Amino acid sequence: MKKLIELFITFAKMGAVTFGGGYAMLPILQREIVENKKWGTDEELADYYAIGQCTPGVIAVNVATFIGRKVAGNIGGIFATVGIVFPSLIIITLLAGVIQIYSSLEWVKHAFAGIRVCVCILIFNAVIKLFSKAIIDKKTLGIYILVLAGSIMFNISPVIFVILAGLSGIVLKAVSK
Repeated sequence: MKKLIELFITFAKMGAVTFGGGYAMLPILQREIVENKKWGTDEELADYYAIGQCTPGVIAVNVATFIGRKVAGNIGGIFATVGIVFPSLIIITLLAGVIQIYSSLEWVKHAFAGIRVCVCILIFNAVIKLFSKAIIDKKTLGIYILVLAGSIMFNISPVIFVILAGLSGIVLKAVSK
């Protein structure tokens, strides 16, 4: 039970301070899950993110479910999921009626503009950390370059890129043997 409460509290804290969606949560997850709690590796987190993009639902919630399940089985997945969602549920419920009134105020607009910039930097820092673990050889660099170019040139679902990159990894590993 102690591990389940720890999962809930850990993910509730992350859910309470994350602005900007699942991508913005990446640096917080990386620090808390990989560095502090040691519940997973950078590689596992990157895998969970990739799978989270391919499955229905919010990426951060999916990742929380995967990590919770890894740490404490199915019930751990439930506790982590409820933990990540709980703060948002409370905050959104409280703000729903008020946000319409204040969203047109200039200082509120400026505050959100500042938060967006901060979220971009946090995401960038997480990408740098994950990049060094993901690009391990010329083959993975090649996959990276192709996916980057494809995502810039074509408006294709990330699911397609994840599937193609996964298949490419399988084929390249098989060819190298």
